[in-house]
Amino acid sequence: MLTQQSYKSDVKPIFCPGCGDYGVDSAILKALTDLQLDPDSTVLVSGIGCSSSMPHDLKTYGIHGIHGRALPIAEGVKLSNEELTVLVAGGDGDGYGIGMGHFVHAIRRNIDITYIVMNNEIYGLTTGQASPTSMMGQKTKSTPFGVIERPINPIAIALAAGATYVARGFSGDPMYLAKLIEGGIKHKGFALIDVQSPCVSFNHLNTYDWFRTRIYKLEEQGHDPHDFSAAMQKAFEFDNDQSKFPIGLFYEADKPIYAALDVALKKGPLIGQPMPTKEEIAEVMAEHALD
Repeated sequence: MLTQQSYKSDVKPIFCPGCGDYGVDSAILKALTDLQLDPDSTVLVSGIGCSSSMPHDLKTYGIHGIHGRALPIAEGVKLSNEELTVLVAGGDGDGYGIGMGHFVHAIRRNIDITYIVMNNEIYGLTTGQASPTSMMGQKTKSTPFGVIERPINPIAIALAAGATYVARGFSGDPMYLAKLIEGGIKHKGFALIDVQSPCVSFNHLNTYDWFRTRIYKLEEQGHDPHDFSAAMQKAFEFDNDQSKFPIGLFYEADKPIYAALDVALKKGPLIGQPMPTKEEIAEVMAEHALD
């Protein structure tokens, strides 16, 4: 029987006191424990940002990647060995800024990975610049007169790109967040869990109290997560009424994953397939040789 201690490394989290990412760390640990996932068959990939330390905090396999490139690394891991459980930890700058192109393409491929984005509406690691999700008018180090760009909507973008599991959580409720992460891991396909994770050091607008006065759970209002149109409407609810901020499962659909469609991957994980012989390689090279 695996416990949370089975997944903890000797490395201690280094987030600022009160950081929302502690709640995300706890939720990931609970999800792994509840699902009794084998640490030796689990991989956590990160990019750069406050969230990037998470692979160090766990006894699973981990890869600390480069800025904005966590998703393609995770895709490579998953396509090499489909039997691994692959999670990605990122932030709003890492994932929705420099990594946005990878975000959309990983979604449309429906790669079977779970992407957990700690969205704190600020660049926390670099001490407080505006991020792609910072609210209009918000004053930051890089926008002393207020942000003049409209923030992106990660939920709507994921839905439009074809994500088959789209959820939003709140780090102030790690037990509920753990259930959303569990659902994403069990889901066969690309899963996004966008987490509102307050940055207590540099974002003094989107605080725990700010969220708690606005948040409600989708299932408590009878939302059907299999209704795409309803999911898209809920994705834009805060844009239209800033007193309401839905969390929970927006949408889930059963669609073929990338590995089920790729000719080579249909034969099983690449890591388990035999290497081509010298004769087979020579045959392919001869077939494509230039005259």
